[in-house]
Amino acid sequence: MILNISAVLLFGAASALAVRTRSAGGGAAVVLFLFGFFTAGTGAYEPIHNLVQAGAEALSALGN
Repeated sequence: MILNISAVLLFGAASALAVRTRSAGGGAAVVLFLFGFFTAGTGAYEPIHNLVQAGAEALSALGN
């Protein structure tokens, strides 16, 4: 079974959780950056999107 989740939805939910729990660590900062990046759609979209996609594919390959 394949499950597709929008990156904006995923990072938005993680950002809301990080703000709600008042997390101030490095992980929360990365989540908030990625949420802002995907919602803004800046010119740096291509390299960062490729990096996130490669990470998702690597995690997917671990399950096989």
